[in-house]
Amino acid sequence: MNRAVKKIMRGYVNIPSSIYCKLCKECGSRPVIALVDDIGYIVKCSKDDRHYQTMPGLIDIEDWNRHNTIQAASVDYNLNPVMAW
Repeated sequence: MNRAVKKIMRGYVNIPSSIYCKLCKECGSRPVIALVDDIGYIVKCSKDDRHYQTMPGLIDIEDWNRHNTIQAASVDYNLNPVMAW
């Protein structure tokens, strides 16, 4: 591989908007895909490396979505059933 290709592959790849992925639950930014040495790829927060990252390997957006789900608490919403009649 020549140097130009290696340099390009060290950055991040934006996930296309046509692919559903949840925003970072810490800061609300959209994740990116990053290459980790020769180990594989991770899905990570685009703003902060300390926020959740998937394990290196194949691109695992499902894992990212599972770990960035915010559970609704009863104090956050009025969970009383709404009658539509």
